[in-house]
Amino acid sequence: MNNNFFTLIHTNNNSNARAGIIKTAHSEIPTPIFMPVGTQGTVKAVYPKTLENLDTRIILGNTYHLYLRPGTEIINNFGGLHKFMNWKGSILTDSGGYQVFSLKDLRKLTEEGAHFASYLDGSKHLFSPEKVVEIQRFLGSDIMMVLDECTEYPCEFAPAEKSMQLSEKWAIRSRKAFLESESLYSFPQFQFGIGQGSMYPSLRKKYAKILIDIGFEGYAIGGLSVGEPAELMYEIVEETNAVLPVLQPRYLMGVGTPENILESIDRGIDMFDCVMPTRNARNGQLFTTRGKINIRNSKYKNSNEPIDDNIDSYASKNFSLGYLRHLNISDEIMGLMLASEHNIAFYLWLVRTAREKILKNEFSAWKKEFLEKYTQGDN
Repeated sequence: MNNNFFTLIHTNNNSNARAGIIKTAHSEIPTPIFMPVGTQGTVKAVYPKTLENLDTRIILGNTYHLYLRPGTEIINNFGGLHKFMNWKGSILTDSGGYQVFSLKDLRKLTEEGAHFASYLDGSKHLFSPEKVVEIQRFLGSDIMMVLDECTEYPCEFAPAEKSMQLSEKWAIRSRKAFLESESLYSFPQFQFGIGQGSMYPSLRKKYAKILIDIGFEGYAIGGLSVGEPAELMYEIVEETNAVLPVLQPRYLMGVGTPENILESIDRGIDMFDCVMPTRNARNGQLFTTRGKINIRNSKYKNSNEPIDDNIDSYASKNFSLGYLRHLNISDEIMGLMLASEHNIAFYLWLVRTAREKILKNEFSAWKKEFLEKYTQGDN
C-alpha cells in the first residue's frame, strides 16, 4: 500500500467534509476534486490547453471505448495515453463496468467475465478482470478501476446480492492481476476497488469490508445515480463511508449535479466525475453560481450579461449570454466550446470553493447558503 498516495489534511468541524491531496507521477490533486470526462481520449469540445488553463489536475478516460478504438496497440506505440493525447496531468480510467451495465443488449455475463459484441462492428470480445488490468497497463492511466457489475434500479435483494458476489470474485482477480504485473511506462499506477450492493445498506457495508480486506489504494462507490432518489443515494454514501478507511480516497462514480456533489462532499466523498457539464453544455444548459440557465430561452436574446462573472475562465467572463444564445441556436461549434469550457470551469470552481470552506471550517454554512441561491435560478 502506498502511504504517500493520499494525505488527509483536514476534516470540517460538524461535518464529514474532507480536504486532502492525492499525488500521482503527473500531478498533485487537491481534494475534493471533480474529474472532467474524456471518454475517448478527449474532453468533448474542449482544448487540452483550455483544461490546463482551468488548472484541471485529472481527467477520466474509458477503458472500454479506448480498447475498441483506437486499440491498445496504437496507444502503446505512442507510449501510453498521456503521450497519445498530449495530456500532462493525471488520468483515471474506468474499467468498462458501466458499459457492461448500459450496453446490456450487447453482452453476457459469466464468472469468467463480460462477453460482448462491439458496438462499432459487432466483433466479439471478453472483458475478464485480468484483461481489464492488462488494457489499463497499456493505457498507462495513473489510477485504474477494477471490473465490476452495476445493477439496475430498482433491484431485488437476491439478484443484488448475487451481483455483488460476482463483483467480489472479479475484484479479487483484479487485484491479483494488478500485483502480479508492472507498469509499462516510467511511473507507478494505482488501483481502486468499486463498492456495489444496489440500494441495500447491509450489502454495501458488507462489500466495503470485503474490498478493504482485499486491499486497494482507494475505494469507489459505484452503482449509484442510476435512477434512485437523491436521498437514497445520500444514505448509501453515508452508510458506505462509515466503513471505508479514513486515510484513503473515496470516489463517488458518475455523480452528478452540483447539489449531489456538495451533499456528497458533506458526507465524506473526495472524488467525482460526470458527463453532465459537457453533455448539458452541448444541449444548451449552463451551470452558474446563480443557478442553471437554458441558453436557448428567448429572454437572453439581448442580454449583455457575462455568462458568469464569478467564474474565472475565458468563456465565463468574456462572452455575453446573448452572444452564446446566438451561437447555440445557430448550431455554431464555438457555442459548444464556450459552454463546455464554462461548465467545466464552474464544476472546478465548486469543488475548489468547497475545499477552501472545509479548511476554514465554514463548509456547512456555505453549502446551505449556496444551494439556497443556486436552486432559485432559471432551471
